[in-house]
Amino acid sequence: MDWLQKLFTDTDGIGHIVMLYAIVIAVGIFLGRMKIGGKKNGVSLGVTFVLFAGIVAGHFGFTGTTSTLTFIQDFGLILFVYCIGLQVGPGFVSSFKQGGVKMNSVALGIVLLNVICCISLYFLVFYDGDASKEVNNTHLANMVGVLCGAITNTPGLGAAAEACTTIANGGGFGEGGAPVIANGYACAYPLGVVGIIAATIAIRYMTRTSLKKEQEDIEKEKAANPHAIPHRMTLSVSNVYLVGKSILQVRQFLGRDFVCSRMLQGGHVSIPNRNTVLGEGDKMFITCAQDDAEAIQAFIGPVDDSIVWEEQDVPMVSKHILVTQPSIAGKTLGELHFSSVYGVNVTRVRRGDMNLFAESNLRLQISDRLVVVGPEDAVDRVASKMGNSVKKLDHPNLAAIFIGVFIGIIFGAIPLAIPGVPTPVKLGLAGGPLCIAIAIGAYGYKFKINAYTTTSANLMLREMGLALFLASVGIKAGANFVDTVTNGDGLTFVWCGFLITVVPILIMGFIAKKFLKLNYCTLMGLIAGSTTDPPALAFANQTAGNDAPAVGYSTVYPLSMFLRILTAQLIILLMCTL
Repeated sequence: MDWLQKLFTDTDGIGHIVMLYAIVIAVGIFLGRMKIGGKKNGVSLGVTFVLFAGIVAGHFGFTGTTSTLTFIQDFGLILFVYCIGLQVGPGFVSSFKQGGVKMNSVALGIVLLNVICCISLYFLVFYDGDASKEVNNTHLANMVGVLCGAITNTPGLGAAAEACTTIANGGGFGEGGAPVIANGYACAYPLGVVGIIAATIAIRYMTRTSLKKEQEDIEKEKAANPHAIPHRMTLSVSNVYLVGKSILQVRQFLGRDFVCSRMLQGGHVSIPNRNTVLGEGDKMFITCAQDDAEAIQAFIGPVDDSIVWEEQDVPMVSKHILVTQPSIAGKTLGELHFSSVYGVNVTRVRRGDMNLFAESNLRLQISDRLVVVGPEDAVDRVASKMGNSVKKLDHPNLAAIFIGVFIGIIFGAIPLAIPGVPTPVKLGLAGGPLCIAIAIGAYGYKFKINAYTTTSANLMLREMGLALFLASVGIKAGANFVDTVTNGDGLTFVWCGFLITVVPILIMGFIAKKFLKLNYCTLMGLIAGSTTDPPALAFANQTAGNDAPAVGYSTVYPLSMFLRILTAQLIILLMCTL
């Protein structure tokens, strides 16, 4: 049985390393699914439990060579943050539009207060004026680990750990090398999850908020502001001033956008274009934004429900066409000239779970589904132009992904000189790929870069990278974790982390509700997004009973994730070199 013993004890063997990661990740994910507080309303740690499984393995001596663990840790981190960047990239710029500025300002306040609390507690609790700079740097790095655990942000932990390695290479931590900041992260994380939810509940009572009233306000807002929800109707042209005018002129007179997908003139159905001239009594099948429907009806003529378009003499079809052609990504509907070139009309666009009105300046993305109306042969030509290949989307463009990773690593290695800081600052293996991924997600179409992945593929790569990173960090931290908790600063890390979690949320949550008048349902999602905490979002969704928390979460998540990764890194790079 020597072969079996060697498999478990030979830390240099590939089989031992692969088996160790397989066991740690499998056990961690299994235990992470267990909910604390009941199956229905309980909170689970999810994939983060892989960290604790790795700590247990490391504590009992199941480990590998440092170089191998470090490589797997860094590779997993790069894969994780890059996939996050691709996910948030398309919505990063749009998150600042409309009401996003106010919500992102609140999220920014929470992030800054988290940093201020972290640095303040470092000076109040750990800083020793008589100690060497290396010792104080170690305490500061550990507090950054506590910060990442307190706001449940694993990418920030990766960025901070990578920054510690940079400082350690310059002798910033003395002979002991880079501190294992995962210990502080692990101590603060459990109460971080609970603290975010507890603070969210506390805000409700601090501001004396009625949840029922907030839910009613959300419903009223939806009814009063339907945005671009598509609305279809058949109108009979009765405005004599429109006779002899083209559809383009009618749009210009009206000042509102609409799509006329079919027209009944002289007993015959046709697909109109912008130059089609109207006659009195013509029947127009119109799709427009729901909040524009009444104005368009008043301008053109009354609704006529007697027309059954499917029974007219020209065979028309309506098909859903999937955008899979990379050359189409980034183009607006107006630029593609569907009605004038192809003789069809696009009435709606389905993006993810949303139905969007097909306005001319709507910019298309890979995986959009267009509702196209027209003669069957013309619709088929449009389908060929758009790609319309489900199979094509099932195969992610790995070359584009790894080219982006390559560029991201180079970008992260560029030294940025800051006046007064002796050591140049670098975005590193976490910040560089994240920035490039966001840029590709938002503007890749301009450079003909298609890094699209399906939601399931992105989630698979992201979770795989995160699991590898957490397992590596846990295994490396396991040897000293118990000593840190029992004989070291473990309990101090716990209560410091709880303060870092709760205080900023209470302050900014009170300001957002009392002075900025944010709806509490939206605020719950905003808090979850600013702390990048899925369990808090699950709690918010269940409490609100509507999609307002999801809107708040998605609005602030891109900026918050970027800032969490960047600030965790900058605290160490700046303060440990001054």
